Amino acid sequence: MEMGEQGGRKVVIIGAGPAGLTAAYELCKAGVASVVLEQDGVVGGLAKTVNHKDFRFDIGGHRFYTKVKAAADIWREVLPAADFLRRKRLSRIYYNKKFFHYPLRASSMLFNLGLWNGCLILLSYLRARAFPLKSEQTFEQWVTNRFGKRLYRIFFKSYTEKVWGIPCSEMTAEWATQRIKGLSLAVVLKNILRRRMSDDQGAVVKTLINEFDYPRLGPGMMWEKMTELVRERGGTIQLGTRVERIHWSRDRVESIEIETAGRNEILRGTHFISSMPIRELVRKLTPAPPASISAAADKLQYRDFLTVVLIVNRRSLFPDNWIYIHDPEVRIGRVQNFKNWSADMVPDQNKTCLGLEYFCFEGDGLWSMSDEQLIELGKRELEKIGLIKADDVEEGTVVRVPKAYPVYDATYTEALATLRRFFTAFANLQLVGRNGMHKYNNQDHSMMTAVLAVKNILGANHDLWQVNTEQEYQEEGNGLADESAKQSLSRLQHNQRAMPERIQAGMATPAAEYEI
Repeated sequence: MEMGEQGGRKVVIIGAGPAGLTAAYELCKAGVASVVLEQDGVVGGLAKTVNHKDFRFDIGGHRFYTKVKAAADIWREVLPAADFLRRKRLSRIYYNKKFFHYPLRASSMLFNLGLWNGCLILLSYLRARAFPLKSEQTFEQWVTNRFGKRLYRIFFKSYTEKVWGIPCSEMTAEWATQRIKGLSLAVVLKNILRRRMSDDQGAVVKTLINEFDYPRLGPGMMWEKMTELVRERGGTIQLGTRVERIHWSRDRVESIEIETAGRNEILRGTHFISSMPIRELVRKLTPAPPASISAAADKLQYRDFLTVVLIVNRRSLFPDNWIYIHDPEVRIGRVQNFKNWSADMVPDQNKTCLGLEYFCFEGDGLWSMSDEQLIELGKRELEKIGLIKADDVEEGTVVRVPKAYPVYDATYTEALATLRRFFTAFANLQLVGRNGMHKYNNQDHSMMTAVLAVKNILGANHDLWQVNTEQEYQEEGNGLADESAKQSLSRLQHNQRAMPERIQAGMATPAAEYEI
């Protein structure tokens, strides 16, 4: 089928992350012309792989694991099986100068916490079950009811506040239900005793899976190959392109004004898909939207992120894929060991490449440090917690990622509901992806919003906001395309858009994992 054959449609897509590229890929298969606009010089968004002197590293660590067969099928269409590595997961928590295996193990818990502390944790949990907090409006309340106050303070409070930069008492419980769904102390104890985590239906809880797939050269390998396939099939992907204005009238987007290498251009299309942050999307609208819409957009907050990459002159440092740092005395949040994700990420096997993850707000003291200052900070902090010797670090680099994570604070639910009502009225604009919908989606969820957006362009009527709201949807099982997942996509595909009263009630709580 020739591009553009499908009824003269031309789709303009903002963003070349997993959602935007998946949309372009699916449109190519349907013979529909598309152009993807990406501000960055590389594709992949948060799932890109950065290359520094042939040392490759991931932005946050992206496991390829899903229960949605449609997403798994796309991964396998794009990359051959030989490019996927099956990885054994090893991750630990650093707390109180000790390392705890995560998922938790009995030996690790008893040895590091001690029998007395373990008894206090159990008593705290039993008290929470006997006298639960009546309100579950905040993250702190939600976790306390399921783990007890003592375990909440040990394993949740310090790390979560480091990641988000706000007290757990000000974070909504909705974030907890999205990232920790199916997890409680009772379930953890089952895992310790049975070495298998089960929810009420006996399925493996996704956050504690022990194996996952990973592209040999990092997640960017997937999106670079998808870009190549889209271009081969006639799609256009423009890198280094900034969206300046989005012209609209009534219920339609008319055109997008872009800037590439100092040259401005107007792009017109029949349909538009946006994965850019909603706050920025609203600010690009010309003419300006109603004041209530601008005010709602301004209430949406984002947590920014930077990775300090250190090249260490040591063949081996520690066996973990990643380590969570729950120590409030250091600012680092997590350490990735990219060599343990794939040895091909490191060109010299006598060296190790570490990614130190720091969470911040754009413009604050951490964000504003020079690269040299951040590299020195990383070296000092890793030496302080005993992972490396600073003198073994040969060099480093820094990657800053603005608006990496949508914040679920006390004001976002009402603001997002207002914006959903506004954008649902657009006849030819759909929002997809994590920042495009201000939803903490994983990459497979983001892909599915794009798949359904394309189906809508071809005549369907799916509600994209229902992706990742199914309480049954979790990434469970033992295979990338588990046979039990065959019906997952159909559960996500609803034939009617949400009614206004449903939108006014706010979003349903997604089910996902407690990992950043």
